[in-house]
Amino acid sequence: MVVTDGRKPDLPIVLANKAFLELTGYPAQEVLGRNCRFLQGPATSPIAVAEIRAAIAGEREVSVEILNYKKSGEQFWNRLHLSPVHGDDGKILYFFGSQIDMTEYRRIEALEASEHRLLMEVDHRSKNVLAIVDSIVRLSNADDPALYAAAIQHRVQALARAHTLLAARGWTNISLEELIRQQVTPFAATRAIFNGPDINMPAPVVQPLALVLHELAVNAAHHGALAVAQGRLSISWKPRPSGAGFYIRWQEVGAPTPPKLAKRGFGTVIVGAMVEKQLKGRLQKIWSDEGLLIDIEIPSAGPTCA
Repeated sequence: MVVTDGRKPDLPIVLANKAFLELTGYPAQEVLGRNCRFLQGPATSPIAVAEIRAAIAGEREVSVEILNYKKSGEQFWNRLHLSPVHGDDGKILYFFGSQIDMTEYRRIEALEASEHRLLMEVDHRSKNVLAIVDSIVRLSNADDPALYAAAIQHRVQALARAHTLLAARGWTNISLEELIRQQVTPFAATRAIFNGPDINMPAPVVQPLALVLHELAVNAAHHGALAVAQGRLSISWKPRPSGAGFYIRWQEVGAPTPPKLAKRGFGTVIVGAMVEKQLKGRLQKIWSDEGLLIDIEIPSAGPTCA
């Protein structure tokens, strides 16, 4: 465990217990007074870092698994739980962080999952998800194997969160607002505005749309409005005039304008593929001096397995 001073710039560590020092290999004198980012390295997922930063900015608890590095350079998977400590006046005093080394657990879990997958029977509900995962694996790109694995992992986790929501609701009556908040809040902290009526979606729409929302949120956190201090995100939705399907408006104010020859990355590809091919919808993206505006139209019918 560590405790950082929330009142000072860059949140310096003021306390680190023996277990933390043994896990990381650092002596106390090389830890105290520093920000915890010294545990990050080349293959640390920027998505996980963005989620941690958003939680700190919003002064709220967060739990995330992140690839960290020991002093020796050895990698380890860290299950980090971060929680704020406020004074009687409500102002932040400290952040408490606990770390659990998940490296061995992940190795065993991966072996058990591989054996389990061999015994699973694929039914009609899994086919759409597997089609999306196939797209993720084929289109994700990174020179570093660990970054490649992390990129896939976070996208699959977004699908898993949507699957959990589907299971909790019995695969019926899925709230559009609940899905939007689930996928966007980890990256937007308190800087997102949500507005729209109650709309329920058919189950086949949920997971492709979850990945679309995840990619838009990640892009906003790294390159868009949420990457700059003054940036803001507004998400609104409304039913289509026919009553079947809905519109989503994603608006980033303060987002930096991309260069004219900006590379068309995986996020752009998967958003277009999910909206236009899987969901049979339409997407329009407009850049202006104020920022980025994306209009998405989703019909009521879900994706097919073909």
